[in-house]
Amino acid sequence: MRAVSITLNRLSDSLNRVALVGAALAVAVMLAAAGWQVIARYLLNQPPIWTEELARFSMVWGGLLGASCAFRLRRDPTLFPEALKATGARGLVFTVLRSFGVLCFILPILWFSLLGSGADPARGYLARLAGRQTETMDLPMVVFGVAIPLAFALILLHVLADIASALDNTRNDE
Repeated sequence: MRAVSITLNRLSDSLNRVALVGAALAVAVMLAAAGWQVIARYLLNQPPIWTEELARFSMVWGGLLGASCAFRLRRDPTLFPEALKATGARGLVFTVLRSFGVLCFILPILWFSLLGSGADPARGYLARLAGRQTETMDLPMVVFGVAIPLAFALILLHVLADIASALDNTRNDE
């Protein structure tokens, strides 16, 4: 169990660092696009049409990647913050309960992002986005929509790493 826990936590930490950089870049792009739109609108009297859309999609990427990072670093909103500090069997119970709540939320999102009703991949969220284009940037919408299942897949990995760590800690306490 120790090897699984170490492997999952290393993978989770590595991908969390990548997600953190991605979130920071997305926020920087959002600020640059919004800033350029303000400058172009009020100083040049010609705002580009693509800046609002780029800022909106960058906000989605930054927010979702940032949410996955907040979950990993345990900076997300928590009902019972003291439960995160529990160890041993009690900590395992709290980890499983927290994980169950998170899984109830993210698993349907992942399911319908990939498959859709009737388990048909052609009816999933990403498949439907693949056939649509953005209004002003002429990019497939899937470029922006993939942020949702990606962020929730990262959270799923973080949940698995948390459970493995709690199991390993419980086993070591015995």
